[in-house]
Amino acid sequence: MASPIAATAPYWVPALSMLMIYRRVRRNFGVQPWRPVRSGIRLGFLALVAAMLCVLGAFQPQLALGLGIGAALGAPLGLLALKHTHVAWRDGQRTYTPNPWIGGALTALLVGRIAWRYTHEGVATAQAPSALTLGMATVLIGYSLVYAIGLMVQMRRLAAQRDAADPPAP
Repeated sequence: MASPIAATAPYWVPALSMLMIYRRVRRNFGVQPWRPVRSGIRLGFLALVAAMLCVLGAFQPQLALGLGIGAALGAPLGLLALKHTHVAWRDGQRTYTPNPWIGGALTALLVGRIAWRYTHEGVATAQAPSALTLGMATVLIGYSLVYAIGLMVQMRRLAAQRDAADPPAP
């Protein structure tokens, strides 16, 4: 007999996945407020997922090549996205405006691969790990890690520039 969680998974897993995708897509458009605590938590979570993917690659060598290529592609994309991100002060708060094309394209690529896998390979096959799917996920993780770290550096520089321009009154 299946547990209630396993029995209802076909309903809540897609809904949770869609919520996560929506939140990711929303962060790719328009001026975003800088939230250092949330960004630190996100960075910690991404580092944990990256570590788990490294362990997965060590224990399943058939996936290692896809994971390595994904990481090698994701890091330069993160640097490219940082180059096209604008950071500024707005209403006394640090903000950033990401380039929507890079993050949006990566999200569309991953969502398209997952949809392709479920529609063409079936649910039973989709439960086994795929080097291509995990490689694409690793591109997204590598991109996000580099982007989050780079954005933290840019925000610290922005704060330091403002502090240097406006020294506190004695």
